[in-house]
Amino acid sequence: MFLEQGIKSQNKFWLYLIGSVLIIIASFIGQIPFSVAVLAKTLTGKQVIPTDNAAVMKIFEPNLTLFLVMISFAFAFVGIYYVVKYLHHQTLLSVTTSRKQVDWKRIFFSFFLWSFFTILSFVVVYLNAPENFIWNFKLIPFLILVVVGAILIPIQTSTEEYVFRGYLMQGFANLALNRWFPLVMTSLIFGLMHIFNPEVAKMGYVIMVYYIGTGLFLGVITLMDEGIELALGFHAANNLIGALLVTSDWSVFQTHSLFKDLSEPSAGLDVILPVVIIYPVLLFIFSKKYNWTNWKEKLTGKINVVEISNQL
Repeated sequence: MFLEQGIKSQNKFWLYLIGSVLIIIASFIGQIPFSVAVLAKTLTGKQVIPTDNAAVMKIFEPNLTLFLVMISFAFAFVGIYYVVKYLHHQTLLSVTTSRKQVDWKRIFFSFFLWSFFTILSFVVVYLNAPENFIWNFKLIPFLILVVVGAILIPIQTSTEEYVFRGYLMQGFANLALNRWFPLVMTSLIFGLMHIFNPEVAKMGYVIMVYYIGTGLFLGVITLMDEGIELALGFHAANNLIGALLVTSDWSVFQTHSLFKDLSEPSAGLDVILPVVIIYPVLLFIFSKKYNWTNWKEKLTGKINVVEISNQL
């Protein structure tokens, strides 16, 4: 069982707090190249000193910005590996899946399924209001985006999944010895992590319904499937296809995507629809494909400490 793999007598919750700090430090180290590049750009007088995060993100050409920002996640991922191995004496596999090896078919199925839904959703929105979009395609910048994005965006999304649905989910299970508490806590923290995104400033806090709802969805498929493979595929598709498909002046990243959204952002059905309709549809598809049963026990049941002790 996935959560049980992290529950050991030596895995006190305070170790997860220390581990989280170490992962954050690793991420900060990975941000040094970007910070140095921004400092060099401003000191040479070629760029006005940025006063906010939005201005920082526009200092460099979009592909270079994407590359520099994503480096920090590579460092954070290394931090996860060493924290799991040396602080908790576990393998990376143990915070990935309950299976004997990573199921790549699950990752790819989830990736392509959500890619299909993402593209379909965009087509519907585009056909409904084509005047809100312009063709933004430039061959060379787009090809560079494909290469940089295909390599680094999955590292970014995987890092987040290992932190929230892997490491912290097992950590909160150690604290509460049940399943609903890790699910709720990781969903809330995941959602709140996005609170400083420019989308929140533009649309208001109602968009947190989407972020927290997405975290909850990813937590549910992790617990039901006993591993983070489906979450890895979904998250990679969400960020990569989104970066390749459409950009806007108010989004976190401005990319050399195929389309540019010129509309004024507003929180409406596009925020609520995925959480209340599309995610349940995905849960139905996953449940049928992977024969999920015993939902109540897997999502809200207690963890049997006696059984765990017998397995050790």
